[in-house]
Amino acid sequence: MNTTYLTPQQIVKELDRYIIGQAEAKKNVAIALRNRWRRMNVKTDMQAEIMPNNILMIGATGVGKTEIARRLAKIADAPFVKVEASKFTEVGYVGRDVESMVRDLVSQAVLIVKSKKQEEVKEKAEQIVEEIILDALIPPMKSPPAIISTTSPEQEPRTDRELNEKTRERFREKIRNGELDNRKIDITIQQPANAGIGMFGGGMMDEASMINLQEMIGNMMPKKAKKRKVTIAEARKILLEEESARLIDMDEVKEEALAKAENSGIIFIDEIDKIAGAGKKGGGPDVSREGVQRDLLPIVEGSAVNTKFGMVKTDHVLFIAAGAFHVAKPSDLIPELQGRFPIRVELETLTEDDFYHILKEPRTALTKQYRALFESEEVELSFTDEALREIAATAFQINEEIENIGARRLSTVMSKLLNDFLFDVPEVIGPNAKISVTKEMVADKLAGMVKDKDLSQYIL
Repeated sequence: MNTTYLTPQQIVKELDRYIIGQAEAKKNVAIALRNRWRRMNVKTDMQAEIMPNNILMIGATGVGKTEIARRLAKIADAPFVKVEASKFTEVGYVGRDVESMVRDLVSQAVLIVKSKKQEEVKEKAEQIVEEIILDALIPPMKSPPAIISTTSPEQEPRTDRELNEKTRERFREKIRNGELDNRKIDITIQQPANAGIGMFGGGMMDEASMINLQEMIGNMMPKKAKKRKVTIAEARKILLEEESARLIDMDEVKEEALAKAENSGIIFIDEIDKIAGAGKKGGGPDVSREGVQRDLLPIVEGSAVNTKFGMVKTDHVLFIAAGAFHVAKPSDLIPELQGRFPIRVELETLTEDDFYHILKEPRTALTKQYRALFESEEVELSFTDEALREIAATAFQINEEIENIGARRLSTVMSKLLNDFLFDVPEVIGPNAKISVTKEMVADKLAGMVKDKDLSQYIL
């Protein structure tokens, strides 16, 4: 099943495998993702006019805002970039400029497309690499074409050429079976010449321009051939990358990546509430937050951004913004920016029952992660249902009494609960041991976590 073209209900089902609750948020992002496929299938010139409905997620930390956006990008196989709005500074100040998020998105798209193309040429590249490794082990004999031999495989080879061919075939089998992986051979690899450019011009160039310039000059300089002595396993890896790159048309990759970034790219802007409400106390450096919003506006509205792979238009990029909005309100954002995020979704605060389901159900649940860690040491870890309820209750209580950091609190609680066991494996707790986490064990291990209120400030 091609996950790129899932229906909204299928997308929600897929998200349910990783994220508990937040039905409204899942529904809205599922519609936004499906709308992209719908737009690409519009037959008329209306296609260019249909803009994505950008989403503003409002909710406390640890309720699943970032996870929803990240999983959505994986479902769509789309380029995805997560940025913190608080990292950006207004034009004229030193800091990351807002266009860098689009450059990052295009770089991500190039990686996705390049990886896909490498997979397509992998078989051909593997054959070439096998020949290079074989030539390094048993060089072929250079002799004029001989009369075709009628020697059968069972018969002894009559000439040096036939003996050479037979030996090469025997070694080819050994290479394929991995029998010679630890044997060292000499290989020649192409190394890009070092452009050796330092900072110049009084440090007026930004980081992106410097990288582009170094790459451009590096490409103009001839590549150096260097001999290296490596194992066959390492040689296979190095040469496969080199040969795959040679077989791929990079111009085609760039073209496809730009189209992918423009039509299916997702940019997740976190902490957008930190740049809301200019002039409010507390909130980073003394840079006009409204200025950052005004710099963001043209990118979200749709503009052309110059990247090292070419110009990219942001008209159809899906922007998902998120913030806790404890101090500021969404209405504190400048009206123009508010208008560019028409879909507002308020994420619910997680309950004790949600914590229990988070521990038990998702494919990447913490309990399953810890189980896998113990399995690597051949130790079996299990949790009783009452133990999971007790862990959820403790995490919820700490969030209520100290500070609500949502599902992230579960990591702190699980770490406190299992660290002693992790320390004792494998010296004290050896292979084939079984650890069963019970309600009593949880109550005992976590008893001191919230007792001393003076120490509560040190709990993450």
